[in-house]
Amino acid sequence: MPAKAGVWGGRTAAERHAERRQRLIDAATEIWVDSGWAAVTMRGVCARTSLNDRYFYDHFADRDELLATVWDGMKDDLMAKLVTVLTEDSGRPPIETLSKGIAVVVERIAADPGWAQIMFGHHVGSAVLEQRRTAVLHQATDIMVGVAKPFLKPDADVLGLRMDALVGIGGFVELMTAWQSGLLDVDAPDVIDHCSRLGATLAAAYLDTSRAD
Repeated sequence: MPAKAGVWGGRTAAERHAERRQRLIDAATEIWVDSGWAAVTMRGVCARTSLNDRYFYDHFADRDELLATVWDGMKDDLMAKLVTVLTEDSGRPPIETLSKGIAVVVERIAADPGWAQIMFGHHVGSAVLEQRRTAVLHQATDIMVGVAKPFLKPDADVLGLRMDALVGIGGFVELMTAWQSGLLDVDAPDVIDHCSRLGATLAAAYLDTSRAD
């Protein structure tokens, strides 16, 4: 029986196209984890996938677009998990919510060092990655301020809250970078506990925790 039009090896052209794209992304991810983002090149990715450069440029304009795709996929997955955890119980005490959000990130780093290498490794020299690192910092700040708003004291300084949240999240990112790099000899529960206590200290000036009952 002849193959259906557009089908080869049991897969449609669209399926083969998507498969090649995913192979390129997977190869870039593997190289990035092994050797850092700078080692991700068109030639290296094509060599690892046994695809020629024509297929690379079918999917990505250049290396920056490939790097951005890898980063965005991991970032979107993380942010989706964070939003779920942070918004799943609107009546939960805000400090407990903060602690659960911290645990999502810390436990993911502990379980998947390769993921941490991409999300929290050094990206100096890559404008596209530095821009994304900055953007996700502000996105996380927006989420945290939104979660805090129902519990604000009547006279709370919302701008001050935003600045403190930005400082806290930026410091958390740097702590995660140091931890995943092996510069801190501490286990995940201690990291979660330390960051939660620091977050509670920063939040005390703004939140009326009695409203969480």
